[in-house]
Amino acid sequence: MAMSVSQRLAKAILNGFDSFFGDFQNITLGAQARFEKAEWYAVHDAMADRLSLYKQKIAQVAVVVRTVAGEQVHDTELWHQAKSDYVELLEFNDNYEVAQTFFNSVYCYLFDHRVIRDRIGFVLSSERPSRTLPRESIVRSYEIKGDYRGYIKKSLLDGGFNVPFEDLERDVSRIYNATEKILRHRLGRTLKAEILESLFYRNKGAYMVGRIIDGNESLPFVLPILNRKQGGVLDGGQENAALYVDTVLYAPDDVSLVFSFTRSYFMVDASIPSQYVAFLKSIMPQKEIFELYSTLGFGKHGKTEFYRRAVWHTKHSDDQYNVAPGIKGMVMMVFTRPSFDYVYKVIKDRFTPPKDASREEVKEKYKMVKRSDRAGRMAETQEFSYLVFDRRRFSDELMAELEREVPSQIEVRGNALIFKHIYVERKMTPLNLYLKTADEKQIQGVMDEYGNAIKQIAATNVFPGDMLLKNFGVTRHGRVVFYDYDEICPLVDCNFRVIPEPQNEAQEMASEPWYAVAHNDVFPEEFRLFFSGNRKARDWFENYHRDLYRASYWQGVQAQIRKGEQGSVYPYRRKHRFTATDECDLND
Repeated sequence: MAMSVSQRLAKAILNGFDSFFGDFQNITLGAQARFEKAEWYAVHDAMADRLSLYKQKIAQVAVVVRTVAGEQVHDTELWHQAKSDYVELLEFNDNYEVAQTFFNSVYCYLFDHRVIRDRIGFVLSSERPSRTLPRESIVRSYEIKGDYRGYIKKSLLDGGFNVPFEDLERDVSRIYNATEKILRHRLGRTLKAEILESLFYRNKGAYMVGRIIDGNESLPFVLPILNRKQGGVLDGGQENAALYVDTVLYAPDDVSLVFSFTRSYFMVDASIPSQYVAFLKSIMPQKEIFELYSTLGFGKHGKTEFYRRAVWHTKHSDDQYNVAPGIKGMVMMVFTRPSFDYVYKVIKDRFTPPKDASREEVKEKYKMVKRSDRAGRMAETQEFSYLVFDRRRFSDELMAELEREVPSQIEVRGNALIFKHIYVERKMTPLNLYLKTADEKQIQGVMDEYGNAIKQIAATNVFPGDMLLKNFGVTRHGRVVFYDYDEICPLVDCNFRVIPEPQNEAQEMASEPWYAVAHNDVFPEEFRLFFSGNRKARDWFENYHRDLYRASYWQGVQAQIRKGEQGSVYPYRRKHRFTATDECDLND
């Protein structure tokens, strides 16, 4: 029997998904080789290629769907039937949940991101295939008893690297010494280590992720593995790479930071992503499912899972949406709910002077962050179109501000409040508010963090632009993170200058700069103004990071970037490292 139009439409979308997933995996499969060869710029290029892949595939599939469906392409009844046909096609597909998000994306592309209903898309939940899918093993297992150095050595060798370790016996001893204290009292029992078969590659690191199982208790651990080879040759001119284990992380907070929302995505050879998500959830139960999909590079499905989590949370709470606390932004209007861990950000219709960028320019800035190595210092944002809220949950104050600041971006239909374009970001305590209640020790620590954040962002070739305290947030781990992107630009595009000395009294007394200033000129001496009204914060900042006031510091970072030298920023603190000898180490 010939296929119906809906069946052909469903099959075209699934073929597109299979093509996307195959290309996604192929880019990912090159991660190990890029790491072993220390091809760090190729690492970033591959990440950029993988990020752009999804939209390219959606656009290609949309062309096919238009051809298949013809004049019926915008018939919602056809899409309702196509959804049912798609579920049948996915009966033997291990990655049905990600494939269903792909279906949603094709629909949204063709309907210009208008509201999608669960009747014609996979909105409120993923529809599981009727049969139970067999699950392959994704872990290597090792029994641990007595002197377990041999198990450590075997696990490192089983990582499958094609280049040698610099000193394997040394690394084994370091790992043993670091873990012996926490495992000593458990060694009388039967312990088992489970390590994910595929390593997690990101930037200059490869991460071995696993857990120790002691009865009903599970202890997470991560082994960061680095490559001594830098830019093609080893220190001393040797040509072969040499790997080494930089530390072992087992404290829950330290493991969680490796998978932080402030870092770029991993490349992991996960043929069934849901299995890796389930394992990661088991060792980091505080992490949300959508965060874990995103960290594996499946950002679109992460958005789907976030939406479902937000809907669930809204139904199980009764607090209202209100204007977010803190100084109101000049470009963004921000709102949230007290019980929700995320904020919503909408680009204003008119920016507060002196801000003069366009809406499209601001959106490009946020895309730039998405493509950047966020270095653990820039918050990830999720971008939505036509996101629907319950108007009744919005306070009168918030509604009045929305109607005043973003009237072009909202639409009210009965009880539905629709945002045409909106960003979602993790909620943090604005740094300026944090300082108001911080004690001396907290001020000292957070200002060191603030300076480290600026330096680490700069090392990734990003200049934050507006570095006011209100544009940085403090996470639950005490890390300082940048989250206001409307003035960012590539660091190498800036012209860092020293303020010229006045030549006469008129110049000295002038209320405006008497010297010419180009649009890309930056005067680091003026950064002191960011601490206006907070002398303690400024004093501690200058104690740690006075070099940021010098144009020569920024020029030096630019020179390193232009020479192809990349600083090393790791997702753990310097004190955790077995050795901290890397001259480009920018860890805090």
